[in-house]
Amino acid sequence: MKPLEDYLIIDFSQFLSGPSASLRLADLGARVIKIEKPGTGDICRTLYTSDLIMNGESSIFHTINRNKESFAADFKNTEDLEKIKILIKKADVVMHNFRPGVMERVGLSYDDVKEINPKVVYAEISGYGNHADLVDKPGQDLLLQSLTALTWLTGNQNDGPVPMGLSIVDMLAGAHLAQGILAGLYRKTVKDTGALVQVSMLESAIDFQFETITTFFNDGGELPERTKSNNAHAYLGAPYGIYKTKDGFLALAMGSIPVLSELLKCDELLKFPENKFDQRDKIKKVLAKHLKTQTTDFWLAILEPADIWCAKVLNYQELFQEEGFKVLDFVQKVAMGDGYSYETTRCPIKIDGKIFTSKKASPKLGEHNEKITMEFIN
Repeated sequence: MKPLEDYLIIDFSQFLSGPSASLRLADLGARVIKIEKPGTGDICRTLYTSDLIMNGESSIFHTINRNKESFAADFKNTEDLEKIKILIKKADVVMHNFRPGVMERVGLSYDDVKEINPKVVYAEISGYGNHADLVDKPGQDLLLQSLTALTWLTGNQNDGPVPMGLSIVDMLAGAHLAQGILAGLYRKTVKDTGALVQVSMLESAIDFQFETITTFFNDGGELPERTKSNNAHAYLGAPYGIYKTKDGFLALAMGSIPVLSELLKCDELLKFPENKFDQRDKIKKVLAKHLKTQTTDFWLAILEPADIWCAKVLNYQELFQEEGFKVLDFVQKVAMGDGYSYETTRCPIKIDGKIFTSKKASPKLGEHNEKITMEFIN
């Protein structure tokens, strides 16, 4: 039995942040009913991050909305709104990621929902919270990365701001919302009371940087300074970074420069007896030049037996051929109601050694209206 079986989640969220939270809860056994606008549904159905179309819709929608049911209903339709309220009355969790004010206007704010279901866990993600001077800003991942200084940690010193190549703030906010929901469900079980769980993408992006922000506050207000080359962490000294080799790339984490000098037979490193932070650009320059002289495997054969923290830098094709990936059994095949199937990742959480998978893929818009109506509404 999965730990969240018998919990019902009514999910109004769309795009990435909210659906990523309900996906994780669905993986852990919760039943997730996704409320979508008739005709168009979740905007993510047509939000393409590549040219890949899967069964007529965006690949990203299929990825993040598997293991859910779809109920098409229009807030503005009185009859549909009453159906939604019946579902809410039977829910353990109600969640959304609309801008502040939207759920209030349709009569489904926390206070409204609490009147229908007093013990509900009501969870919401916003871009910036309810602050009057921020509330109207669009809660979009790239904008949040930019507004929270996250883009000054990636890339090299002269690159300018560099965003991460993932919708990382969406995913972080979704993870935080899932954590808050789980805490709310625990309190509901123990104290027999509901909860209002609120997460903003702004706060999630700032929290993500707790380590570097704490350093900034306690380091005289000095801005993080990326190295001129091979940067991987603005606050760590050499050799921390990724280096070109004769046939690929090598990642080096923390390590003693004198030890590396001996292992790599790099005499030029001997002039750096200590790993001083202000010498890291010079050290990296020497390392970068030296590591290009041999293949990645050549260096790994020297460094790994000496317990130096290092790794080959893999792309997807290489990663999925690695035995270390295959033993994880991390790929699952899921199927939609019409028989269309695709491969995707599974839940990364194990409990009591058990891996959580589900064969149920993403739903077609309104696919479960009849089933849900018969079970809950009629």
